[in-house]
Amino acid sequence: MSIDRQDDAATLALAFEQVPQLLEDDADLIRRGAFFDARFQVGVGSIPFDVKVEAGRIVFLERGPFVMRSWTFAVRGTCEAWARFWEPMPEPGWHDLFALTKKGCMLLEGDLQPMMANLQYLKDLLVLPRRLKGER
Repeated sequence: MSIDRQDDAATLALAFEQVPQLLEDDADLIRRGAFFDARFQVGVGSIPFDVKVEAGRIVFLERGPFVMRSWTFAVRGTCEAWARFWEPMPEPGWHDLFALTKKGCMLLEGDLQPMMANLQYLKDLLVLPRRLKGER
């Protein structure tokens, strides 16, 4: 699957749906998330995802929309933000969750303590679709 800036929410959502398998292929990332348990939401454009992580593994990932679904924190971004964030070598300002929040195209909300306590794990989890760039 190729990800480029013209992708719409559905195409980007398909890339995000591959994160559980990409994570399973990365034993080091699973090990680093061994103490991370959380249920959170990821918004890819207008498409919400319910994600549950236990001991660094994604045990549940469901594509919305949802009605009154509970989550601890949420990471939501525009389609442009995710497409550019998932480029193999993003341009400055498009490379990091906090850079994207500063640009106003990414939103972090809810109880951010679990996210901040496991920030590098979460950042590495959310960049996994970068590995899809070369696939056709």
